Amino acid sequence: MDRLANKVALVTGAATGIGLATTRRFIEEGAFVLMTDINAEAGKAAAKALGKMAQFLEQDVTKEADWQRVMATIAADSKGIDILVNNAGILAIGDHQTIEDTDLAHWQAIQKVNVEGVFLGCQAAVKAMKGRGGSIVNISSVAAIIGTPTLAAYGASKAAVRQLTKTVAIHCASKDYGIRCNSVHPDPVRTNMGDELMGMYGGKVDAGWKAIPGRVPLKIPAEPVDIANCILFLASDEARHVTGSELVVDGGMTAI
Repeated sequence: MDRLANKVALVTGAATGIGLATTRRFIEEGAFVLMTDINAEAGKAAAKALGKMAQFLEQDVTKEADWQRVMATIAADSKGIDILVNNAGILAIGDHQTIEDTDLAHWQAIQKVNVEGVFLGCQAAVKAMKGRGGSIVNISSVAAIIGTPTLAAYGASKAAVRQLTKTVAIHCASKDYGIRCNSVHPDPVRTNMGDELMGMYGGKVDAGWKAIPGRVPLKIPAEPVDIANCILFLASDEARHVTGSELVVDGGMTAI
């Protein structure tokens, strides 16, 4: 119950799904968590339910000024940050995302949140952590590893997160900052985004989840806590010798 005792964590996209599950696990292991999300209503409600070890701030991860404000709040309230989980992300802004029917505006919208948001987070965290060390965990996807013909923009964005993670890790190691940076790669998870994915083509969300056994060797869909437990490991000192790595949590999907 004390794997993150006395540590301060920032989790983006923490109002729901993987971010909320991660926040819960971090608190259970002794961390104070600053939760951020663009959904202020859900974020405030979640933080209130979690109690004194959680605080919520509204944040748009694509805005540099928001990152500066959030980091200033952490510095003022707790004197430092030990863990950043770059979890905020979006799947799509339309029904189709092949190379032929994805327009530039759709492409740019996905990259702005999923890539630029993670870039800004890593940059802010390195600046804040380099005098004390810490752990950055970036949430990527199996879409960074396999082809995604119906999710061209999303897959490319998550591949960028995978590469950026390794670049940040080696930079920090070469500078002796004591900062580790790793990525986590889930398959579809039972979240609002997971439902969005299942419903994108044909709108049959339940049918999509029921088809998981045919795509995933373990024959069960991932739950948010499954991903949160892996994030917890990478955030903790148990992973002190792990950096620049990608932890695939996909029920064997990419091993086929």
